[in-house]
Amino acid sequence: MFDQGKNRKVIITCAPTGSIHTPSMSPHLPVTPDEIAQAAIDAAEAGAAILHLHARNPADGSPSPLASDFMAFLPRIKQATDAVINISTGGSATMTLDARLEGAKAAQPELASLNMGPLIFDFSGAGARVAKWLHPWEQAYVEGARDRIMYNDNGFIERIMTEVGQAFGTRFEFECYDVGHLYTLAHFADKGLIKPPFLIQGIFGILGGIGPDVRNMAHMVTIADSLFGRDYHFSAFAAGRNQMSFCAQSVLLGGHARVGLEDSLYIGRGELAASNAQQVAKIRRIVEELGLEVATPDEARTLLGLKGGDQVGF
Repeated sequence: MFDQGKNRKVIITCAPTGSIHTPSMSPHLPVTPDEIAQAAIDAAEAGAAILHLHARNPADGSPSPLASDFMAFLPRIKQATDAVINISTGGSATMTLDARLEGAKAAQPELASLNMGPLIFDFSGAGARVAKWLHPWEQAYVEGARDRIMYNDNGFIERIMTEVGQAFGTRFEFECYDVGHLYTLAHFADKGLIKPPFLIQGIFGILGGIGPDVRNMAHMVTIADSLFGRDYHFSAFAAGRNQMSFCAQSVLLGGHARVGLEDSLYIGRGELAASNAQQVAKIRRIVEELGLEVATPDEARTLLGLKGGDQVGF
C-alpha cells in the first residue's frame, strides 16, 4: 500500500497541452514551443514536480509526434527548472506506434507515459462548445474521436517497455483507464520487464474508460493494493469538470494528483483556466490545507526511483 502518513509528500503532475483539446477550445491552451515551454516552467514554479509533455505542430496547433517539435521546448524547460520531464508515448490515436515513440526515444527522459491497454477514447463531445473552428483540421479530429480506438495491445506495451524503458533507464507513468489495466500492469511486472516502484495514474471520466465516480477510484486503489502491495504510488485525475474533486480524493486516499489543460480547460464551473499554473496553484492549496506537503522534483525522483535529470537526451 502507498504511504498514507501525515508526513508524506504529495507529487503534483502538470500536463500542459496534451493532444485532445484544440486551439479553438481555449485561447490559453499552449501550442507553440514558446507557449509550451513557458506554461511548463510556470507550472513548475507553482509547485508541479512532474511535467507530462506532448508536442504540437507550431503552425496550426495539431498534435505532433516529431522529435524536432519536442526538442524545440525541452532544453528551455530543463534550463529553467529542475522538474521531472515526462514524455508521452500515447501521442494521439491518429499516430502509429513508431511515431508515438519518436519523441521519447530522442529525449530519453526520466519518465514516460504508458497507456496500459486499448480503449475507446471518445472526446467528440468537447466540440459542442466550439462556436467557430480556427483551423481546418480541428473539427474532423474532434468529431472523429467517436470512431477511433486509442490502441496499445500487449505487443505494443512490451515494445515501449523495451525500446524506451530498458533502453534508456526511463520509468513510466502507467496510465490506467480501467481496472483491467492494473492486471495488465501486474502481468508485465511478473514477466520482469518493469521494476517497482510503479507510478500508477488512474484516469477517470474518458468516454470509453472507467467513469468519474469516486467509488471507482476507491476500488482501483483496493485492487492495486492487492496486486502491488507497497510497491506502487497512486495518482489520479478526472477529465473535465471532475478534475479537482478527483485530485483531492486521490490525495485523501494517500495518493498524488495530476492537473493541467490536457485534462481540463477550466479552473471552476464555466470559467476557463487562465493557465496551467493556476490549476497547479489550486491543487497545491488543497494539499497544503489538508496539512500535507507538496513534493519537490528531487523528492519525487527519490520516491519514484528515477535516474536523474542529468541522464536525459536533451
